[in-house]
Amino acid sequence: MEKIKAEEQDIINAVCLYIADKKGIAPEEVEVELMFDDDYGFSAEVYTGGRKQVLITVNLIEALRLWLDQELHRNPYAGIELVLDDNEGIIAYITE
Repeated sequence: MEKIKAEEQDIINAVCLYIADKKGIAPEEVEVELMFDDDYGFSAEVYTGGRKQVLITVNLIEALRLWLDQELHRNPYAGIELVLDDNEGIIAYITE
């Protein structure tokens, strides 16, 4: 099985694409800050048009699935594991 590593910037790009698709705006209009909390896990604060929205882990996975399909033309139903790396920040391992 092939394993793809999505860097933190790839995850941010995926979230921008995901929110833009949902709201009918350009991905450039979306600002994203990825976060990790010991109690709540992975999340992201998303800013569009002066408004803040919080995404939880399942939303980040949905965003990565959209990114896999639309940008990489890969299987969007591949296994996705979010990881907090001491050196690289929040990354994802995608197993096809």
